[in-house]
Amino acid sequence: MVIVLNSSLAFSEVKKVIVYGGTGALGLESVRYFRAQNWWVASIAHSVNKEASANVKVKMTESFTEQAKQVTVGVGKLLGDEKVDAIYCVAGGQAEGNAKANSLYKYADLMWKENVWTSTICTHLATKYLREGGLLTLSGAKVALGPTAESVSFGMAKASVHQLTQSLSGPNSGLPPRSVALAILPGTLDTPTNRKIMPNADVSSWTPLNHVTQLFFKWTVGESRPPSGSLVELVTANGRTVATPIKSP
Repeated sequence: MVIVLNSSLAFSEVKKVIVYGGTGALGLESVRYFRAQNWWVASIAHSVNKEASANVKVKMTESFTEQAKQVTVGVGKLLGDEKVDAIYCVAGGQAEGNAKANSLYKYADLMWKENVWTSTICTHLATKYLREGGLLTLSGAKVALGPTAESVSFGMAKASVHQLTQSLSGPNSGLPPRSVALAILPGTLDTPTNRKIMPNADVSSWTPLNHVTQLFFKWTVGESRPPSGSLVELVTANGRTVATPIKSP
């Protein structure tokens, strides 16, 4: 379902971005931030973000190809022949459990849907609708750089996102010329949910959401962009977040 809400500016003359996961914590912050810059923002999610310029509302489905088609058709109806400056995949999920857990199959399926499906769809959208020199960001995880024995499903899904990101740096990746694909690897994001489930945690090292959106903005306008295919670790200390490419192709 395609819903247009706030397209008051001349569509072809403004900066345009897509936020996949536009109703999650980081997605809400991203939509809000870029709308404040007077950019056109499309949100893709299972519900509507009323602050976005337009929405592609995704129906829940057990079929990857069905969901991918829903989103691709919806974005096509919104954009037509227009291109966007960036696509941010901030959809995702987390689950715990080792290989012996009774929940292994359930969470492996869920993590694949929430992390790999969304990243794959955003990647294909980038081949169709990202402008030359544009930006694609995917959401990885710092912990998935190594073993995740107590969260097997989460670790293998995020590791797949890392591999996808690095594959997109190749000359025959299918992305537009001069475009850049990056994965952010935060430790812990400072979200309402994380504060609720970890009420006694030291949040001084958690990365504020507005630090991430400001980083997206800088990269989108061409400032301090790491090489395409980079996995970018986000480390926060003393109120300052440093983005460090830790793996480049």
